Amino acid sequence: AQHPDIKSVDFTGGSTFGQWLLENCKQANVYAELAGVNNIVIDSTDAYKAMLNNIAFTLSLYSGQMCTTTQVILVPNQGIDTDEGHKSYDQVCTDLSEAIERFLSKPEVAHAVLGTIQSKATVERVQKANNGEFGQVFLQSSALNNPEFPNATVHTPVLLACNAEDEAAYMEERFGPISFVVKVADTHAAIALSERLVSTHGALTAGIYSTDDQVIEAMTQATWRSKVALSINLTGSVLVNQSAAFSDFHGTGANPAGNAAYADAAFVANRFRVVQRRFHV
Repeated sequence: AQHPDIKSVDFTGGSTFGQWLLENCKQANVYAELAGVNNIVIDSTDAYKAMLNNIAFTLSLYSGQMCTTTQVILVPNQGIDTDEGHKSYDQVCTDLSEAIERFLSKPEVAHAVLGTIQSKATVERVQKANNGEFGQVFLQSSALNNPEFPNATVHTPVLLACNAEDEAAYMEERFGPISFVVKVADTHAAIALSERLVSTHGALTAGIYSTDDQVIEAMTQATWRSKVALSINLTGSVLVNQSAAFSDFHGTGANPAGNAAYADAAFVANRFRVVQRRFHV
């Protein structure tokens, strides 16, 4: 406010102020945390139902309107091994759809978890997904009526299935309760695609489900290279998108999703980045 030209800036228009910054503060570092294409790789699990329930909660929370919400779930073409036997790709899609429906079957739970859709653009995007514009629909989004807030716009998640080759569908941010189960050749291809997604489009969160330590290590190495925090085999009450904005696991500031992590030392000395991982013990 001490700047002699600041009085000419319209503070009610963010774009106006942003343009003023670009034109007059070229020496400044602009720190931004945005979003990206957050993803999970599923290789195998020894807690199939708990994994599905965890992911169902993740996709439902705040109707997917979180910068940390998973958008892409990468599943091998041959399916996955679980404690309930081998599950095909289609079975994983079906079971995840049913887990979401089961989780949101009680209205009081659904309204508390989903909240309301903030933007008309998000509703339009959900409708396009429901119409199959982005991929095969395994679970359609439904509109809910909240008796406490009759004017609220509430929609359940839509779950889509597509092949890895359908990059135009899933390889950009689809903000809102829209997620893709992407069929990949194998786990190695899934990890490679996850790394490419983060490196090219950014991500604040990534996850891996596997009973194989070598697979977990390969995913760890991939997330070190692409510089995104990794959640490993989350099956309890902790979700991949529960990443405190001023604490841990809320982006690293080192991939295209953002160049700042709110709690790291970069605001003081922009030299180092921190990439983390977590798992149940």
